[in-house]
Amino acid sequence: MADKRSTPVTTTDAGIPVHSEEHSLTVGPDGPIVLNDHYLIEQMANFNRERIPERQPHAKGSGAFGYFKVTQDVTKYTKAKVFQPGTRTYIAARFSTVAGERGSPDTWRDPRGFSVKFYTEEGNFDMVGNNTPIFFIRDPIKFQQFIRSQKRRADNGLRDHDMQWDFWTLSPESAHQVTYLMGDRGVPKNWREMNGYSSHTYMLINEAGEKFWVKFHFHTDQGDGNAYLSQDEADKMAGQDGDYHRRDLFDHIAKGEAPSWTLKWQIMPYEDAKTYRYNPFDLTKVWPHEDYPLIEVGKMVLDKNPVDWDAQIEQLAFEPNNMVPGIGLSPDKMLLARGFSYADAHRARLGVNYKQIPVNRPQSEVHSYSRAGDMRIDLATDPVYAPNSYGGPSALGDQADNAGEWFADGDMVRQAYTLRECDDDWSQARMLVNDVMDDAQRDRFVGNVAGHLADGVSEKVLVRAFKYWRNVDEKIGDRIEKKVRDMIGGKSTTPGMGSAESIKKAMGSDGADAKQQHMEPAE
Repeated sequence: MADKRSTPVTTTDAGIPVHSEEHSLTVGPDGPIVLNDHYLIEQMANFNRERIPERQPHAKGSGAFGYFKVTQDVTKYTKAKVFQPGTRTYIAARFSTVAGERGSPDTWRDPRGFSVKFYTEEGNFDMVGNNTPIFFIRDPIKFQQFIRSQKRRADNGLRDHDMQWDFWTLSPESAHQVTYLMGDRGVPKNWREMNGYSSHTYMLINEAGEKFWVKFHFHTDQGDGNAYLSQDEADKMAGQDGDYHRRDLFDHIAKGEAPSWTLKWQIMPYEDAKTYRYNPFDLTKVWPHEDYPLIEVGKMVLDKNPVDWDAQIEQLAFEPNNMVPGIGLSPDKMLLARGFSYADAHRARLGVNYKQIPVNRPQSEVHSYSRAGDMRIDLATDPVYAPNSYGGPSALGDQADNAGEWFADGDMVRQAYTLRECDDDWSQARMLVNDVMDDAQRDRFVGNVAGHLADGVSEKVLVRAFKYWRNVDEKIGDRIEKKVRDMIGGKSTTPGMGSAESIKKAMGSDGADAKQQHMEPAE
């Protein structure tokens, strides 16, 4: 009799038809289950192993696929084929929270990851950034400790505002990013209306061998990049729909409402970096737009949802070391460390051959001497070593560009960046509060900071936090302390440390007298 079924037959993972999806193999209808029910064993064993370890930071997120099309001629800055006029490149993008676990609410106050993988004809190029143009720290030796301070305590497994503020107030370079975090950008309304930034400085090199420094800015086309949820709205949504941002992106794309972003660059001539008043490689700083205006590059569109979230999003691996010809890294210490740490994290989480997972596989040909290891799919062919005289692939040698190379000299030291004319930890945060935020944004900012501080932060850390914000702006610091004290219903338990005068004396000069520079409101 012909099979009249309208659906395919269920099979095992080996392609063998399955007898039943409802009944295990037993000794009689009421007897024990037998070990040779191979389909039952396969189902249980696979289920026990189907969750790969979550990412350490950026565990909660999702993404989509689409394309990037170059709309302007930027060949004077880079020879990278992905940025040649009119080029259209398939892309994958992922958005995420930094501190939350895989099941945490989308609307916790947290920076958002903003990463894009370009599947170029020269190999994969990954831009790994955030929804803010800066970050909390500038030296990677502090990164692991920073993430631990934002995660959970060892004793009770709870997140703890006290340890967050303890770390921040002992790390004054965090002030600029914490100001962003406690402002509207700390809880974006959704991913579609959110800007994205490389945050780091990268290098570009053109056909003539000229080098430039660049920052990437993805500006949403769905608004001005400032759409936000208030703290009350975010808290309410965390209870109503913890996957709100993930659902919003998926549903809009499913309805044919593809979100898009315009990529813009800030370009700094190579020689400018040597004398610019800010260290251009300090991840806690921005480049004022009046010095280096934005130029349009192209358009990113996300028009395709994943069909298998685990295979296409959870196993999607971004890494800043994926640089194609014409693009390179910079002396940014954080970026250089991420060039190692991301790839190493993927090897630990997904296996040494994670780049053979379809979503991570480049669309260009691969001729690598990598061999063997867990989950190896591509067949190795002799010769499996280099150099060789048997026709194996060989490196570019003198034909390669020198993107990512710069002059460096000096003793090996453990020291901070050399300070420039305007380098300090407070002035750009002060500009963000006073020159970029309007009155309503400042009010929300003060309320967000005070609410966070009033929730379980110890007195000794509170005192440091008030100093911290007075270093950013004395009036803002006063407002924050007053609001916190009103909320907790008490006064400082540290005599003489509550007044602005005593705090200034304790802190000394903050070195923040540098002339204020204008920044664009979207930044």
